[in-house]
Amino acid sequence: MLTQAIGLTLFPATMAFAASSDLLTMTIANRVSLVLVGGFLALAVLTGMSPAAIGWHVGAGAALLAVGFGLFSFGWVGGGDAKLAAATALWLGFAHLLDYLLYASIFGGALTLVLIQFRMLPLPQVLAGREWIARLHKSGGGVPYGIALAAAALLVYPHTEWMAALGL
Repeated sequence: MLTQAIGLTLFPATMAFAASSDLLTMTIANRVSLVLVGGFLALAVLTGMSPAAIGWHVGAGAALLAVGFGLFSFGWVGGGDAKLAAATALWLGFAHLLDYLLYASIFGGALTLVLIQFRMLPLPQVLAGREWIARLHKSGGGVPYGIALAAAALLVYPHTEWMAALGL
């Protein structure tokens, strides 16, 4: 029962929180990634995941962390995005990593195009007082890529071994 509750709620809820946090504040707190890492370890133990499988999942997370921080060092992604992607890869493993990255790229590109169009339009007065909207509307502002990362993760997650392990 506890295993099902963790498997069905923790990952999706944390992804939803990361997306909304990035949308509203343009930051993804470290605690989000830490919750994902802790949740993965707890669920791996509770479901009896083999040490080899855990190692492969850790490898996927470490690989994406290295790539993410390389991208961060060039200023192409935010640090929170890099950590969120790595923590997500930990849950998905190599088996679903390519799908995740493909969907994240597609969603991120679409989000970027929408924001470019949004920034070309004048901001309606009714929205002008909202700090998070003004931040999104600011020309040359960043892209809350955590939204794309979370959407991709939620699209891939139902196809993972976690759902099979929960009997779903």
